[in-house]
Amino acid sequence: QVQLVESGGGFVQPGESLKLSCVASGSIFSLRFNAMDLGWYRQGPGGQRDLVARITRSGITTYADSVKGRFTISRDNAKNRAYLQMNRLKPEDTGVYYCYSVSSTGSGSWGQGTQVTVSS
Repeated sequence: QVQLVESGGGFVQPGESLKLSCVASGSIFSLRFNAMDLGWYRQGPGGQRDLVARITRSGITTYADSVKGRFTISRDNAKNRAYLQMNRLKPEDTGVYYCYSVSSTGSGSWGQGTQVTVSS
């Protein structure tokens, strides 16, 4: 079983930046971090959880159109961490951000989420 813990959320004004972090932990048999695909999802007021950014085990990244050019997803396999650098934040970026991992066997895990609020 893989556990994911997000951090780095907060309250910021439009145009500011935040960097989210997700750390993975688990048994030596379940945690093969470098073999995982990772993603960040946002859950807005409507309750739907949408993909924001994704990075594969080989480092290929994809982004939602709404965040292209502003957000950057990255990973540090040595530290079992994934990051989401969010620049030029907008009020519509507000939501709970969740880290998601998919192992090489197809098993998925979610973190508990971190709140991001962008408001003037």
